[in-house]
Amino acid sequence: MKKTVIDFLLLNNKQLNKDNFLLVLQSPIPVSDIFPGQFINVEIKDATEIFLRRPFSVLDVDYEKQTISLLVKILGRGSRKLTEAKEGQKISAIFPLGKSFTLPDKNDRILLIGGGSGVAPMLFLSKICGLDPDNVTVLIGARSSSDHIDITAYQPYGNFFFTTEDGSLGEKGYVTNHTVFIDRLTQFSKIYTCGPDLMMKSIGRTAIGKSIFCEVSLENMMACGFGVCLCCVEDTKAGHKCVCTDGPVFNVNDLKW
Repeated sequence: MKKTVIDFLLLNNKQLNKDNFLLVLQSPIPVSDIFPGQFINVEIKDATEIFLRRPFSVLDVDYEKQTISLLVKILGRGSRKLTEAKEGQKISAIFPLGKSFTLPDKNDRILLIGGGSGVAPMLFLSKICGLDPDNVTVLIGARSSSDHIDITAYQPYGNFFFTTEDGSLGEKGYVTNHTVFIDRLTQFSKIYTCGPDLMMKSIGRTAIGKSIFCEVSLENMMACGFGVCLCCVEDTKAGHKCVCTDGPVFNVNDLKW
């Protein structure tokens, strides 16, 4: 797939809660096809101490308006600087990068599990997977209700459930403690997940044990996005793979989990 480097126009920068921002970037040219799990590498301007671009998952794409929406969670200096960008500012980005999730078949019943900034590709997948909403279950975990983002726009695309570590929204505990995960897992033909490493490993191992198809989107530290710097290498059953080019989406059976 052709990769493009362009200057986007920052149309909107909205703070969703304490650490999460929604950035809407408009392209001056038609946006090429982008699928859930793929990412864009954004240059952090006016920050001389930050040399490398930062990768962000795509939350949504509007091909009519030529916009890409990003869910930016503040995790360090780069992401914090990006959330300080002003509307009307130009933002350079390379896209689309990486391989996407495998889209489900029409008869699949799927479970999407997101945590942290990994919520973004799960919401995007729920929207474009093409399944009847009754066949799409989305489970989102966070520390507290204040860490969850508003998912109202995505509710027509599936059945949503929540967990929080303090019990302030949904069931108390981790996503792997939720009754959907404990009692209903075998109802699903495919599981997709993105989020903290420990969360995905727990989900992946359970899926392997129950012989359920499962894809995970790894969040290894990245730099170039082209497989040159080798910052993001993952040791898989087929040898070392670059998460930025061979992933970030992997079938859990291919990983040494």
